[in-house]
Amino acid sequence: MTTATRTIVMTGATRGIGLEAAAEILRRSPETHLVVLAREASAAHVLPRLRAVSPHVSAIPVDLAAKASVEAAAAQVEDLVDAGALPPLRGVVCNAGVHLSDALHTSADGYELTFAVNVLATHLLLRRLHPHLQAPARIVVSVSDAHYGDLRHTGGTMPAPHWQDPAILSRPGAFGRSGRVRSGGRRAYTTSKLGGIHLVHEWARRLPEGVDIVAYNPSLVTGTGLAREAGGSLQFVMKWLIPVLEVTPLVDTPPVAGRKLADVVLGVTKASTGSYVHRTRVMRSSAESYDAGRERVLWEWLEKA
Repeated sequence: MTTATRTIVMTGATRGIGLEAAAEILRRSPETHLVVLAREASAAHVLPRLRAVSPHVSAIPVDLAAKASVEAAAAQVEDLVDAGALPPLRGVVCNAGVHLSDALHTSADGYELTFAVNVLATHLLLRRLHPHLQAPARIVVSVSDAHYGDLRHTGGTMPAPHWQDPAILSRPGAFGRSGRVRSGGRRAYTTSKLGGIHLVHEWARRLPEGVDIVAYNPSLVTGTGLAREAGGSLQFVMKWLIPVLEVTPLVDTPPVAGRKLADVVLGVTKASTGSYVHRTRVMRSSAESYDAGRERVLWEWLEKA
């Protein structure tokens, strides 16, 4: 049996793209110990499948919608690494995300739920874990080309993001008609994915040499379950229309997208820090996503939060 020599921590590894990527990482990198951060019931459901691939898998319970839970999970990782119970930390994969039917759901701390899980939890996790990363190391944050919010990238199914001061974005009801599916839930989602790219850019400026961070966009993927709470026509589109496109290069299945995410995590896909990886290649994200002033303000607000 291969001895684990490095640790990768991953959220969003219990279904869809994340589960496929987790299995692929363990299969192709037997020296990796994978720590799955997930709700206890979800982790218990997938651990047997992952341990059938490799014995080097463990789980730490977390509720990404609660700051105290994120802090506690990160602290547990810190303690295990410091004690030598886990090998050196070489990667963090922030793949979890939510897409809701409105922008009125509230996290345990009173923040709008989409923003809390897709942006705040990512920052909190990296804030605690980044000092423990040993170079060469890579952080991967899953984003979405929905952040463009245009016809070309979303087929008209998603509205454009509406960026505001983070103190406003983080509140339930931050958008006009926040109770609606399109103007509330979907706009909160596209805006949070734009926020994820902003976060990657700012972290890239602050991380030490040898610790890289990249944004990964899987684009259209069937069967991920992400739209299950999104409401409206998007559920119909994802269930019935998108699967028809599986025979084309436009759409990936979860196993294919998972392999591509694993390529990014393992460094098979070459990408410099701060990059935006669209499926298999580095490209520029939306013009709006490059705004150093906005990124600094977001960072400062998240630090206070």
